Amino acid sequence: MFNRILRSRYMVLFSFIIVFLVTSFLIRTGLFIVSLSKADFSAAGVFRIFLLGLDYDLGVALLLTAVYNLYLLFLPAKWSNSIGNKVITYSGLFLVLLISFFSFFAELTFWQEFESRFNFIAVDYLIYTYEVVNNINESYPLPLLIGGVLALVLLVMWLFQRMKIFQLSFESAMPFKRRLLISVIMLAMTVSYPFLLSNAYAESSANRYENELSKAGIYSFFSAFKNNELNYNDFYSLLPKDKAFKLIREELQEQHSTFLSKGNSIKRAIKSDGKFYKPNVIMITVESLSADFMEHFGNTGHLMPALDSLADKNLIFTNMYATGTRTVRGMEALSLAIPPTPGSSIVRRQDNQNLTTVGHIFQKAGYTRTFYYGGDGYFDNMNEYFGSNGFNITDRGRNLKIGDTYRTKRTVIPDQEVHFENAWGISDGDLFKAVVSGADKDYQAGKPFYDFVMTTSNHRPFTFPEGKINRKPGTREAAVRYTDYAIDHFLKEIQKKTWYKNTVVIIVADHCAGSAGKNEIEISKYHIPCVIVNLPEKGRKVISKMCSQIDLYPTLFSLLGWNYESNLYGRNVLDPAFQPRAVLGTYQKLAYLKNDSLVILGPQQKVETFLYLKSDDTQKPDRLSKNVIDQAKANYQTAYDLYKYGGLHQ
Repeated sequence: MFNRILRSRYMVLFSFIIVFLVTSFLIRTGLFIVSLSKADFSAAGVFRIFLLGLDYDLGVALLLTAVYNLYLLFLPAKWSNSIGNKVITYSGLFLVLLISFFSFFAELTFWQEFESRFNFIAVDYLIYTYEVVNNINESYPLPLLIGGVLALVLLVMWLFQRMKIFQLSFESAMPFKRRLLISVIMLAMTVSYPFLLSNAYAESSANRYENELSKAGIYSFFSAFKNNELNYNDFYSLLPKDKAFKLIREELQEQHSTFLSKGNSIKRAIKSDGKFYKPNVIMITVESLSADFMEHFGNTGHLMPALDSLADKNLIFTNMYATGTRTVRGMEALSLAIPPTPGSSIVRRQDNQNLTTVGHIFQKAGYTRTFYYGGDGYFDNMNEYFGSNGFNITDRGRNLKIGDTYRTKRTVIPDQEVHFENAWGISDGDLFKAVVSGADKDYQAGKPFYDFVMTTSNHRPFTFPEGKINRKPGTREAAVRYTDYAIDHFLKEIQKKTWYKNTVVIIVADHCAGSAGKNEIEISKYHIPCVIVNLPEKGRKVISKMCSQIDLYPTLFSLLGWNYESNLYGRNVLDPAFQPRAVLGTYQKLAYLKNDSLVILGPQQKVETFLYLKSDDTQKPDRLSKNVIDQAKANYQTAYDLYKYGGLHQ
């Protein structure tokens, strides 16, 4: 009976499923092997990886063949060996094999970059096809890879022909009742998968690699597409709202600050007893700049001599942590000073205009504000976000997004001012020239300026102008070295300007170069450098307290002696009452680290608690006090509440 079912019109369908499962197994095995040195796998964990992985793979194979399954059910027997059926079968198989093998190739490249199956990042990349396609083209031998994929597709089809799989399918005469039984069973399995096998089932292990290896790329992609934003109140453990705001207000209370209203608000007046300064501020947000690229944090590769030298003479934060693993999350932290909320960054969401950003504080102080980006600011909704929050825009401008609503000025960097460009944008050196030109104009207009500069050179494909440094393009280390060179050249240029003596330059990362590790949230992969150059009070200063990106501007405003209204979660790290803590997250997991106490909040009201040992970067499950758990909940619950219900708006 089983042999008759296999040797039937369903022969091509069943054979494809077998090919898909075998290839998926090989991909999973390969990724498992390269992960062996990075995580400890138990025998049970390995069994779970391949058994659960097989389940996901079967679900994907059934989804890919669902239409063909219906086609075989209703195809009349007299048409089974017709030319029309042969054309449909050959072309359909070619297409589904092409999709499958391209997805396998994409999974390998995605894993190389993020050590993860497809997630929200992959969904975003599908939207921004220009950057992604060109990035792949510049990073990999694309013609060779496309040719390889096509060769694999043709090889499988040749094997099917050689094994007479097509012939058996075309010449089969199967009664409708038997076809109905087979198709209904397969369709029932297909329909049940999204309901019975959530992608979240793969995330039950404390070993992140085990979770990711268990997944299937296509299954994970559609799961991410479906769950782009999570409602905190529906999925996470909650406190009574009044208690949550009471706790966060207690945490944010500091010297010389007064809350402006009672209840569910964090707006407060910050006063300073220090000397008042009003310098220009240029913040260079460096793409993917991990702390461990610097000699100050143990690097011996001499990658950032300029930044290391600046850290020796200026203010450096040695224990600062990014809030996330993507540029838009870093932008959110540096502009809004808010803990990460589940789902996409606020930069990419609806209703993110006219917020109480750091830029709004500069605006009230009389500053012009400009967002500089070496690529196209339509990517990740950057221009819409910054423009809708009062920033002028300077970017490459190769594409225009239909539907932009911001009314600030946009300046496109012209071709004649670009000497090098790749898929992600112009070189950092060219970008900094645009910043200098814009600063000159702002100075001539007689207004102080605040510039938010976002670099791109330290991003795959890691290419930059040749001849600037003694390393060849194409590696992360070379890109880091070039970015350091460009920053050094930029500072030397602006030191010649009249306005430099009253200009503070901040150099900070958006996030680290990689986030993958054995834990869901690998704390060391959030450690970033931050150096503030040319402060009014000269000299070297080291801030070693653990803190977050969100604390950068409250600390800077304190150093400048500013009085201002704050709706920020960030705090002045120099305040005697400051308690070291960091807020970190992925798209779903939210972490609160206070000293060595680590609380991780997840969907399904999940709360995990650990002791974090920085010396060896380990997280040991442990019971923590209710106070620190409630404090973690208060941070994320109130941040989501304020954004969702308008509390972050001006």
